Amino acid sequence: MKAEINLITIWTDEIDRMRNFYNQVLGFRIKNDLGNYVEFENNGVRFAICMRNVMYSYSDEYRKKVVGQAFELAFPCENPDEVDEAFEKLVTMGATPVHQPQNMPWNQRTALFADPDGNIHEIFSEIIYVKTFYRNMY
Repeated sequence: MKAEINLITIWTDEIDRMRNFYNQVLGFRIKNDLGNYVEFENNGVRFAICMRNVMYSYSDEYRKKVVGQAFELAFPCENPDEVDEAFEKLVTMGATPVHQPQNMPWNQRTALFADPDGNIHEIFSEIIYVKTFYRNMY
């Protein structure tokens, strides 16, 4: 096994709401839609949503009610202003606001929102501090 993630799948009981959210609100283009499994176009790691019941015959663990935040997707923005703009747009389009944009101690501007299943995700941008040094010319 390689220590490499190839696919991220979000399990859901509400495939239509989730498909619409990730396609229409977040802007992921649909690559493959099998009804109970939807894979989106994405640079890098493959990304999909799938009906939880698809896995029932493999393990009863998929029947358990999910409790708590188990994962987070983080979406980069070009600059800190875009974090604010993207957050407002996402909320207007139906994302649930979780945390307003804020500058964080690790030099990122970050905001949190939730998808229709309540999964909390992040949008962020690096904050670049420009230091200007004045030299005494005399």
